[in-house]
Formats: sequence, structure tokens, C-alpha cells
Amino acid sequence: MRLFLIRHGQTPANVLGQLDTAHPGPGLTARGHEQAARVPDALNGEPIDALFASTLVRTQLTANPLADARKLDVEVKSGLHEIEAGELEMRSDHHSVRRYLETVFAWGSGELDVAMPGGSTGHEFFGRYNADLRAIAESGVASAAVVSHGAAIRVWVAAHAQNVAPSFAGENNLDNTGIVALEGSFTDGWTLTRWADQPVGGAELADATAEDPAGETLSEARAADS
Repeated sequence: MRLFLIRHGQTPANVLGQLDTAHPGPGLTARGHEQAARVPDALNGEPIDALFASTLVRTQLTANPLADARKLDVEVKSGLHEIEAGELEMRSDHHSVRRYLETVFAWGSGELDVAMPGGSTGHEFFGRYNADLRAIAESGVASAAVVSHGAAIRVWVAAHAQNVAPSFAGENNLDNTGIVALEGSFTDGWTLTRWADQPVGGAELADATAEDPAGETLSEARAADS
């Protein structure tokens, strides 16, 4: 199976550097809508049999242009939403961002018992996220696009991609509408074949002024908090 994991377009919280993970979440900025509009061209030539989004509004808005272009329905899955920030929700200070990222990437390295302050453990995150991805993989589709979230995508790749170290996802940015592609299955394992650290429209749609905690690297977060 070929799996495309697409991060949603820019939100107001991304611009402000806030850990915004609650439901239903914000919509997209004007830049975010423009980023989403470029997704169909970025996947031109790629067969996509089914399209999925999380329960948060921003992923569904990002998926809509691709749905229109491919004449697909957007199926909303309950487990594909962002990793909840717990007590760190809506914080934007460097210490909170560092603690959030260090927690989630501990999960990507296999430390599933580590808990988000006032929130979930890695067991709970992978339980819900893998349940939905397994259902998609077992549905028989050869190629699926899933619009999800920065931290969730990166941590899932850290834990499941067999051809890169878990640290790869923590030390590579994933900007809004960055596309990650993998091939494989839960039975045979997953191979990372594409990692886009910029929006699908390229540098012209990147926002160098946005803090965007879910997309930054662990090194950046640690340096900012030092």
C-alpha cells in the first residue's frame, strides 16, 4: 500500500506558535487555504483511491481541494487527530514547546509510558492512530491520502519507518501541507519514500515568521529554551 500523510494548512495558532490541539480547532489562515489549494497539483500523477481527514476542522478544510480535484469523499476518522497537549494546551512559551516535543518524540523512540503533562501516554496515541491506519490499510485500497497533523505524523513515522532512524522525524521540519509518503503494510513494515519539509507550493508559501511548534525540530526547540 502507498500511504500519503499530509499535514494540514497553516492555522492562526501556527502563526502564534501555540500548542493548539483541542477539538474542533481553528480553521485555516489565508495562506493555509492557498497551501491547501496547491495539494492537488503536488499529487498530480499519483493514484489516490481514498481520502481521509481527522476530526479537527483544519484537516478537513485542507482535504477539500484534493477531494474536489479527484472527485473523492473525505472520510473523517476519529483517531487521526493531533497529539493532545494536556496541561500545555494553548501555551506558546519555549519551555512548554520543548516539553511537548520531547514527550512525543520519546514515544517515537519506543518510550510509550512517558505521559504528556495532564495528558495521554504513547500507548493511547498509537492505539487510536494505528487503529484508523490499520482500518484504511485493510480496506483494500492501493493508495490512500490522510490529512493529519504535524506532531502526529512525525511521531508515527519515527516509530514505524524502517529505513530511517527514529531521530529522523524529530530532526527534520514538517511544514504546513508538507507531504510524507510511505510504502508497505503493518504486516511487512513501512518504508519512507518522501519527506517534504516545505509547503507543497514551495518556499513562496512558507512562513518564516511563524513559530509553528508542531513542525519544528527538537534541536530548534531545545535551543530556543536554553
